[in-house]
Amino acid sequence: MDKTLNQDLFRKKKQFLFVTLFSFVVVYIAFSQFVGFQLGAAIAAIPQSFFWLFTNFIPTENSIQSLPLILSKLLETVLLSITATMTATVFSLITAIIGSETTGLNKGTKTVARVFASFFRNIPIVVWAMVLLLSFKQNEFTGYLAITFTTYGYLTRSFMETIDEVAGSITEAMTATGASYFAIIFQGVLPMVFGQLISWILFMIENNIRDATLVGILTGTGIGFLFDLYYKKFRYDMAGMVILTIVIIVIALELSSNKIRRMIH
Repeated sequence: MDKTLNQDLFRKKKQFLFVTLFSFVVVYIAFSQFVGFQLGAAIAAIPQSFFWLFTNFIPTENSIQSLPLILSKLLETVLLSITATMTATVFSLITAIIGSETTGLNKGTKTVARVFASFFRNIPIVVWAMVLLLSFKQNEFTGYLAITFTTYGYLTRSFMETIDEVAGSITEAMTATGASYFAIIFQGVLPMVFGQLISWILFMIENNIRDATLVGILTGTGIGFLFDLYYKKFRYDMAGMVILTIVIIVIALELSSNKIRRMIH
């Protein structure tokens, strides 16, 4: 009896997997035909594309001479990303605490906080930058706001989930002892989730440095503007130097973040 049931269950899973994969294939073929995408031609063009990339984007002596300017713009972008992340962290933590299922004040605050987080998180950073350009024009403040708004949405959601997963037991225990709400937050919840919150903040700093490059192209600031300027002037060696410095700083920050995470945990 059990063996027959297991065989039926296994057969249904295989059928479901086959139908799912077949559906994906059909959707892929239909959409490829609709947009005119040719997989074979795309794959065949990859070697030639990489050859062109590595041939033209290799830094030269001229690009090395511009390294001080590139590094200054890169530092500007890094500082902007860190500042925006720190600003968003403060507001995200407040919103997460009042919106968490564990520490939320009431059903109304939980709903409002989650709606706010969803709203800011679901609008892409490029859209934020383009909308804010209409009001604040091309400057660092526009990029700062775009990064802050997007980071606020992501961190609020992440902080809420972290508090709900980690701090439930300590909240119940302190509530049973008659501790006040602020005592539960500052002496129970925050110390328990501190390590996870720092990990999320470090992750967002890394991510925002990459996003700030794209935002800089739109807002005319930072390393993104410099890359766009060199690229449009066909100074591919200079653009390659910009890309190289971005890659190095992102890898360095990631290694530093991993070391900090290990120290915390």
